[in-house]
Amino acid sequence: MKTLLATTAAALVVAAAAPALAETGARSVVDNYKKMAVAKFEDSLSTAKALDEAIDAFIADPSEEKLAAARQAWFEARVPYQQTEAYRFGNPVVDDWEGRVNAWPLDEGLIDYVDASYGSESDQNALYTANVIANPEISINGEPVDASKITPEFLSGTLQEAGSVEANVATGYHAIEFLLWGQDLNGTDAGAGNRPWTDYAQGDDCTNGNCDRRAEYLAAASDLLVSDLEEMVANWKDGGDAAAYLDGLDDGAAISAMLTGMGSLSYGELAGERMKLGLILHDPEEEHDCFSDNTDQSHLNDARGIRDVYLGSYTRVDGSEVSGPSLSDMVAEKDKALDEEMKAKLGATLEAMEAMAARADGGEAYDQQIAEGNEDGNATVQAAIDGLIDQTRSIERVIAALDIGEIELEGSDSLDNPDAVFE
Repeated sequence: MKTLLATTAAALVVAAAAPALAETGARSVVDNYKKMAVAKFEDSLSTAKALDEAIDAFIADPSEEKLAAARQAWFEARVPYQQTEAYRFGNPVVDDWEGRVNAWPLDEGLIDYVDASYGSESDQNALYTANVIANPEISINGEPVDASKITPEFLSGTLQEAGSVEANVATGYHAIEFLLWGQDLNGTDAGAGNRPWTDYAQGDDCTNGNCDRRAEYLAAASDLLVSDLEEMVANWKDGGDAAAYLDGLDDGAAISAMLTGMGSLSYGELAGERMKLGLILHDPEEEHDCFSDNTDQSHLNDARGIRDVYLGSYTRVDGSEVSGPSLSDMVAEKDKALDEEMKAKLGATLEAMEAMAARADGGEAYDQQIAEGNEDGNATVQAAIDGLIDQTRSIERVIAALDIGEIELEGSDSLDNPDAVFE
């Protein structure tokens, strides 16, 4: 996917009175938040392991059916992971790690062959069409690099953000997505990526060359995803870095971390960078899961994750429930009407996201919904954006009501200064 622009986001600052938490029970709310994190990352790990098994089976004996099974496993792996994203922004351990598994957009010419329409060079990225799968030696910052063996260590230690270019995404869900689907060359017309299974076939059946190295890359990226998620599960268990970080904060600061994640994902990241930017530009290249046309589901699960943090409840992939003391409980003790308002806003956003997903289920994918001239599709996406913005205003009121001091929420030029998008 071509990187069109980078936006700089002004922060939203929500001020409140002196940082003191009047209500008791804050630590139990934080402990439940940590317990939910363990469950969500464990589910992300278990589904990533299932994806890894499906990929191994496909690589061992490539076929159309086994490629379809690997793709389905990828879809299933995205569900719990996207619901973890509300743990970003307020937790430095997650923020420092997240780019390894979910960075986007990516310049896919770094990884594999691309269509001629992609172009051959970029002023911002010398590795724009490096195609490491086809080239056992590449050059990074003018120095030759041995790429003869594609291992997890090579991907994470050498290729990821090579040349200090963020678009050089070599690892994580989206690199795997590209290797399973290939480029989506349909623009805003119907259809996702359509990589043939024969891109992994052996001998004379191999299409587009380098099938053995393509399989090597896919296997390495999948193994790396599993190990990265194992690391994050451990980080959230007792004594892990993420859990210890929250344990080291006072009650107000720990609750602030929770609300920072909710508000920043809701406003600057999801409503702004992932949704409004693409809608302004009517550009499918600004679609989150752009190769697979899964973006409606990723956005929906992000919204579910935000709600989960507030309600203190998560439904696991096996159907069991993890729940406990919540932000909702704390707010209701101080201002019942505000708690009802917050829950209603979260529900309204989910309804708007579900309407967007229903259009996708009916055959109009997210990239078609944001297409220029699709008034109904644009309005459906805008309604979800409006819901995210509206619920952020209620999050701001919750911050003030809990009396936990000043919180900085991520902003977005797409929302706050849309003219800058075209500069």
